[in-house]
Amino acid sequence: MRRSVLVRFLGLSLAVALGAVIATAVLATYSTSEKLQGEIDANTGQLQVDGEIFGTLSDYAANHPTWAGVDREVHRLADQLGRRVALTEPDGTVIADSARMLGAGPPLPSVPAATIDARNQGGGFAYTGAVSAVAFRKAAVVMAGQGITGKLSAPLPPMYSGWGMTDEEARARDRLADKAAACYEAEGKSTVVSKVQGTPQVMVESDRSVDGVSMMQFAKPGQEAKDKCVPSGLNAPSAKAKVVNDDEVRRATECLDKAGETYKVAAEGGLRMVLPSDKTAMTGSFATCTTEARSQALTPYVAPEAKLYLGAKSTFNVFSGEGMLRTAATALGVLLIAALVMIFAGRRLVRPIVALTGAAQRMRNGDHAARVPVTGKDEVARLGHAFNAMAESIQQHDHQRKAMVSDVAHELRTPLANIKGYLVASEDGVVPLDRELVTSLLEETGLLEHLVADLQDLALADAGMLRLHQAPRDLSELAQQVVSAHRPAAETAGVSLTADVPESAPASIDSARIRQALGNLVSNAIRFTSSGGQVVLGVRRVADGYDLTVTDNGSGIADEHLPHLFDRFYRAEQSRNRTTGGSGLGLAITKHLAEAHGGRITVTSRPGDGSVFTIWVPAG
Repeated sequence: MRRSVLVRFLGLSLAVALGAVIATAVLATYSTSEKLQGEIDANTGQLQVDGEIFGTLSDYAANHPTWAGVDREVHRLADQLGRRVALTEPDGTVIADSARMLGAGPPLPSVPAATIDARNQGGGFAYTGAVSAVAFRKAAVVMAGQGITGKLSAPLPPMYSGWGMTDEEARARDRLADKAAACYEAEGKSTVVSKVQGTPQVMVESDRSVDGVSMMQFAKPGQEAKDKCVPSGLNAPSAKAKVVNDDEVRRATECLDKAGETYKVAAEGGLRMVLPSDKTAMTGSFATCTTEARSQALTPYVAPEAKLYLGAKSTFNVFSGEGMLRTAATALGVLLIAALVMIFAGRRLVRPIVALTGAAQRMRNGDHAARVPVTGKDEVARLGHAFNAMAESIQQHDHQRKAMVSDVAHELRTPLANIKGYLVASEDGVVPLDRELVTSLLEETGLLEHLVADLQDLALADAGMLRLHQAPRDLSELAQQVVSAHRPAAETAGVSLTADVPESAPASIDSARIRQALGNLVSNAIRFTSSGGQVVLGVRRVADGYDLTVTDNGSGIADEHLPHLFDRFYRAEQSRNRTTGGSGLGLAITKHLAEAHGGRITVTSRPGDGSVFTIWVPAG
């Protein structure tokens, strides 16, 4: 049993949808659950996990002017550490939440774990090494775990020795660190080069020891002058940090001057700091000026304040009881939607195909009138239009073929019947075989020869094999020759035949074919013009060629006949009177001859006012 396209299309779509649901569920379970479990088991404690989250997001805030793009980092931390991570603006607007799906998620904890504000962190704290940053972050997490909330701060970003460094600056810093390490190694001291905040830091063996074990210490800023192994620039701030520091100092000094506070500007590690003249006299206005100056200077370079919420990460196991139910419901919904879509889409697709198939079968059985209804503008609709156009063309050609066979049989039958009748009568002795009979038989033979020649010309034209031998000729001279050749017939019919031509009309044509075309038009004009009428063959130059016109004042042609004049075997005068009608092929041949020259033929006529046939041919 043959399955329909609709059934196969529907089955394939459902199979793909079901496979996609199962594969997605399995891959999601194995790729996330195992990874989450491994990461959670590897953590030494919840405080360390939360401290890493806080530190990572603080670093993100310090190195990005906005929170745009933090959603990816939040989801990475949640997947890696097994915690729900959420960031909100101070007014509660969610920035990113690892538990949100399709714009919705469970409620946030009632109290944020910490506040991340890179613009107001440190309160003048100067960065002296990695230990300070780590200790600060651990303290912040401990406070959060104990329910102590507030603004938990990380070290001030411009005080990071590597904050804001470009790639080129980072590569230069790596080279300086390697140079310092090589110098210490040459002196017999152990060194360790590590990355702190993405910046290389050199730790060197100290002269002090604990229980006989040598201690390690950082190569600190300002040590270059007394330690030849510390190259200049090892702990220098980045160009970006200098710009922010200069802006901070400018704002702070302007504010302190307005407040009437005394201060001093000190330099350390390539950065400047605004300090009170008396270290014990830190007033409230001094603290306000320096804090606001730092916040304003950092605002264009760091992310705005955000609330950090931490909680348990809810996981979804597809193989649990609830997971299986949710997976089954999802799969059923997907399959139902896919089935409905495919049924409607498939029926719309299959219906016109079935109609096309039925119409094609009817045409195969001989019903050339078979057509298909077409709606829409898609590919199937275009296929239906093409089929209908093909069927129309086949029907027209079949009708023309039948009509042509009938007309050819009729045209051949009449002269053949005359020839046969005269020969039989002569054989029986009824009609003597004299000169007059032979002349009549020759006329009938000429008619047959003329009809066969016309049919051959049409066959060559249909096959695209109508050959032209074009050469420069004078159309005026050619028109005179046509007039001379047909003048005896015109005089016999009592019709005046004249030529209206210029002195010269050069063109590249096949003179024999153009004479044949003009001869057909002139003979028709003489045939349908009453005695005393006139026929004029004219040649007139137009912009891009010549108009060859044959004008008569004969009976004219009715409007209903004009569209069919150039059809084969078509006669405006439907009787097959051999004195008034020819074979019905002359005008069809004339049309082909004009088109073979790259030209065209047109006709204008009114009953009782005569007709004008015009052949346009190019001049070149």
